Amino acid sequence: MDPHLKSSLATALGKSASTTEWLVPKIPDAKDPAEDDGKAKLISAIETFVGRWNLSRKRMCDDEAQIREIVKEQSEKGAVDWIITTGGTGFGVRDRTPEAISPLIERHASGVVHLLLSASLSHTPLAALSRPVVGTIKNTLVVTLPGSVKAVRENMKALLLNGVIEHALDLIKGGTGKDVHAAMGTVHVHVSSSSSDHGHHHHHGRGHKAPQPRTMLSHDPSAPVSGRHRVSPYPQISFEAAMEMILTEIQPLDSIKLPVTPALAGYVLAEDVYARQNIPPTQTTNVDGYALRSSDPLGVYDVLTSKTHSLTETVPEGSIFRINTGGPLPAGTDTVIMVEDTELVSTIKDANGNDIEEKQVKTLVQVPKEENIRLPGSDVRAGDLALQKDEVITTLGGEIGTLAFVGRKEVMVQRKPVVAILSTGNEIVDLQSPQPLPSEGWGGIYDTNRPSLQATLEGMGYDVIDLGIVADDVSAHVRAIEKGLKEADLLLTTGGTSMGSSDLLKPVIEGKFKGTVHFGRVSMKPGKPTTFASIPMSEGQAQRKFFFALPGNPASALVTFHIFVVPALRKLGGWPDERCQLPRVKVQFHRVIVKATSNGLHAFSTGGQRSSRVASLSGANGLVQLPHLRRGVVRVESNLRLDL
Repeated sequence: MDPHLKSSLATALGKSASTTEWLVPKIPDAKDPAEDDGKAKLISAIETFVGRWNLSRKRMCDDEAQIREIVKEQSEKGAVDWIITTGGTGFGVRDRTPEAISPLIERHASGVVHLLLSASLSHTPLAALSRPVVGTIKNTLVVTLPGSVKAVRENMKALLLNGVIEHALDLIKGGTGKDVHAAMGTVHVHVSSSSSDHGHHHHHGRGHKAPQPRTMLSHDPSAPVSGRHRVSPYPQISFEAAMEMILTEIQPLDSIKLPVTPALAGYVLAEDVYARQNIPPTQTTNVDGYALRSSDPLGVYDVLTSKTHSLTETVPEGSIFRINTGGPLPAGTDTVIMVEDTELVSTIKDANGNDIEEKQVKTLVQVPKEENIRLPGSDVRAGDLALQKDEVITTLGGEIGTLAFVGRKEVMVQRKPVVAILSTGNEIVDLQSPQPLPSEGWGGIYDTNRPSLQATLEGMGYDVIDLGIVADDVSAHVRAIEKGLKEADLLLTTGGTSMGSSDLLKPVIEGKFKGTVHFGRVSMKPGKPTTFASIPMSEGQAQRKFFFALPGNPASALVTFHIFVVPALRKLGGWPDERCQLPRVKVQFHRVIVKATSNGLHAFSTGGQRSSRVASLSGANGLVQLPHLRRGVVRVESNLRLDL
């Protein structure tokens, strides 16, 4: 959920210690793995908006009586403010959710039903077949949503936009709605778009500007230290929700034309590549030997070469033409005999009697027609698809070799992002020029993150702009970020993301650049304070540049870089969605050294995994995804198979 919406929702709900949101994924019992995957995506879609804060889930089957019983039980307890069901609202035989819940509704909310239908109908006319039910049971709001992940996203955006749900929950709990009205009078809300609408909102009308977020969850850097937050105002979202938000918000950069050179490695093709001619264009040989006629009998032949005979002239009777692998066949020949199947008979000598050239050879076998020959177009025919759009040009060389093979000198590719990096903190000093700020009065610590991230980025083929170390000062932050926005496509910083009084990144992004912090905390270890934000490039335009603020601890910074930033860079560079993310199942990562043994690949721990222990990165060449911590299970036994 957008941080601004989450804050408003928390206010409307009164931040009750009890469960304030009750999610009931109303999905049929799974009959195959695809349905299980559908459930996970559905739950993730709702968690993207409401996070995991005070959130409970309960699974139900398609039984009208059971649905009614569960909803009634939760409503009458009085501990639940909002019940959401998903699925069962259509015209299917098993779709009985409206019939189950309608008799329980004490006050129907027909206006909210209209809102949901309008939101879905703007995307597809099939939404007219949905039968949503919205209303109150006791002091609980009940909303039934469709079972489609896309429809859930559309409906949740409609419910949370402009404070509809916040206002409803406030009134149901006995409030007057004054606070909500006051907030709505001054607050513009930004809702993160799903991939279905490509992240664009179009506003028409003369003299109007596109709405920008005006609220700040971060602290006011000009306020005294005593006024800073004691609890982070940013909701802690799931790792899955964070990844979905990144890949939804970010869209590929523009395409450019580049020459076909080894420097293309790491780019993504922005066009289909077709062969413009047959390859090979004429008959060629795939061995070293002699071209002759398949009708030529065994015997002794004079040897011709490219120096003594033109390819366009027919090879005369009694002669054969010496040819090297890949060379074209001369006129009048239709087969090639290998060198190994011939015998030297005589040579041409120089004035000193030294052998300088073959004169005659004897053929030892009869060679059939088209033996050892590549026919025209046998590798690629004119018009054949050689490489597909969206293919990644790798450092393995196959793609660049194919482009050269079909004769392409230039090709359209997606532009790779330029990355600006900086470190923040008065305590950080540059290793090559250690000049700490005098106000601190101590030697400081060497900047580990900036050089390690720069080495990693450049090793991946990205251009890097080094913005240096930025002091804990608002104006210094503003200057560095302005420079990064002008010269780079993505800004990457470490430190300044937590709860310290000098952690200025979030307030600078929100206050000085009118940016949006899409998430400021992630439920994972290491990397909890990882921040992802976007900054508009000019007032009223949709173009944005993206900002990652990683934890300051060196190990955490590198781990979160590979987990969050690499997928973002790949998405900007046009990589297919399925290849943007690292393969993953779990959300806790352990630094390891992977070695090949007689029993296959084995991973060995690098020791203590504390975020600040940079020594745990020494020699590490892999990250192992650990299982979720369970009660009574505190260690991973050796020889256990884990995802790497």
